[in-house]
Amino acid sequence: MEIPAARLVFDDEDRATILAMIDGSLQSGSLTLGPHTREFEEAFRARHDSEYAVAVSSGTSALEIVLRSLGIEGREVVVPTNTFFATAAAVLHAGGTPRLADVSAATLALSVETVEAALTADTAGVVLVHIGGAISPDTAAIAKLCEERGIFLFEDAAHAHGASYGGRMAGTFGVAGAFSFYPTKVITSGEGGMIVTDDERIRDDAVIYRDQGKAGFLGGDHVRLGYAWRMSELHAAVGVVQLRRLDGFIENRRTVAAQYDAALAGIDGITPLVLGAESRSNYYKYIALLDHGIDRQHVKDLLRKEHGVAMSGEVYAAPLHFQPVFDGLQQGGLPVAEDACARHVCLPIHSDMTSEEATYVVDSIAAVLGQLRPRAGS
Repeated sequence: MEIPAARLVFDDEDRATILAMIDGSLQSGSLTLGPHTREFEEAFRARHDSEYAVAVSSGTSALEIVLRSLGIEGREVVVPTNTFFATAAAVLHAGGTPRLADVSAATLALSVETVEAALTADTAGVVLVHIGGAISPDTAAIAKLCEERGIFLFEDAAHAHGASYGGRMAGTFGVAGAFSFYPTKVITSGEGGMIVTDDERIRDDAVIYRDQGKAGFLGGDHVRLGYAWRMSELHAAVGVVQLRRLDGFIENRRTVAAQYDAALAGIDGITPLVLGAESRSNYYKYIALLDHGIDRQHVKDLLRKEHGVAMSGEVYAAPLHFQPVFDGLQQGGLPVAEDACARHVCLPIHSDMTSEEATYVVDSIAAVLGQLRPRAGS
């Protein structure tokens, strides 16, 4: 059996619907900021319990647009070190300085303690990343801390479509949330992103920034230093159809995750990351930690070569303060993130994964770890 790291799901009906929508756009000549984009925005807004949603060209542009709207020029923004390049890069592109912070070993996300340790007099706000599609139990406490300190909380929800904590949706704990529709995500538009917010000013700024900073789509006055951050109608058509499948995709992923939880409990050398029942992950990633002394790359190589199982990409293999482009941002180590980045793995999990495939994955992991255990040392 071959198990890929990721698998896109478009059935015959969805492909036909998307093609018909795209054909309608081609016939009408409305190829950007048209009816498909508005439909996608409205459906995504409603699904995530937000007042407003603004579709943009990528999750990265969603981050930068909100940060520009929040006015971070010359100030620091706290960012977890175990996140994707774009989270910190967006801060820099918006004129701020990322302040890299360590994370909690229990959640792999920021905690009140790690945020407090990173705050300075120059802190404008905090970007909380919902790693792997799970919302940390510490989120509400971090939001309260930010409110007390008079700084913003902004959610990088690139992984977290449809995820919630205590019944509250990703993207609604702070001033805004930024989502990505890159092809590997739980739902995709090919390329694209979405900003959700209850703040009318952020919504209005986002609409301006995404369209070259123009005051209006048909106008000529440029009132912000914007960019070509629009979502095309062709991408929006894909997003509209994929969003209709979100609940079913998440349900299937949660079923597979529950199977993984039960099976891994009986395998030595690996421990799943579990955040509790109130955190309703979408399982964009299924994260587990290998015991100290087990060589992650060797595990991945054996799984692929001997069993045909491709593990999903890490979140992330190296913390940002190890990335050459961010050299000098962090003085000293961030040990929890360094350890977690080095030891965790992400089991393959797909929106149409079968029980048989999941069983094969865990049986393969058990076989590989059984081979390696004598070498693990500790």
